[in-house]
Amino acid sequence: MFKKFYILFLTVLLTGCFAKKKTTYSKTKTITVKSSKEKPTERITKKELAKNSKANQVIETAMTFTGVRYKFGGQTKKGMDCSGLIFVALSENDIAFPRVSYQMANQGKRIKIKEVQKGDLLFFKTSKRGKNINHVGLVVDVGNEVKFIHSTTSRGVIVSSLREGYWNSAFVKAQRIL
Repeated sequence: MFKKFYILFLTVLLTGCFAKKKTTYSKTKTITVKSSKEKPTERITKKELAKNSKANQVIETAMTFTGVRYKFGGQTKKGMDCSGLIFVALSENDIAFPRVSYQMANQGKRIKIKEVQKGDLLFFKTSKRGKNINHVGLVVDVGNEVKFIHSTTSRGVIVSSLREGYWNSAFVKAQRIL
């Protein structure tokens, strides 16, 4: 009796381990990002308003690519990589910037993660072999967590959170460019 139960238990356990995970994708992908509710103060300068406006324009441009598949070196709706997404979002808003993530990481002013604002860039090192930065994301929301848009090899252009274990451990630095 115990032997039959043990064999049945092992069969169920092994079958569960080797079952293929089914991935389904809907035709239309929707991502909702709540904007931070900033309370305006009387001391906001015209320069700061212009910066916030420019950051929002860049974010809006980047968000239009949500759901686009990943393509190494790509920078169109047919496919794009992480630095291509940032490059296009910035260039469509008249901001000249390098095309490659490790070169982007040398632009702007380095900031602490607690100082991050919408429009800042986050840089990551996702390769265990390489020593260079090889991934970049654009901050789209700062509230309880930092959310950023980027292009991943597995899911294309998506919004992720810096709280996610993978991205948190791969994080290298943040840069303010606007």
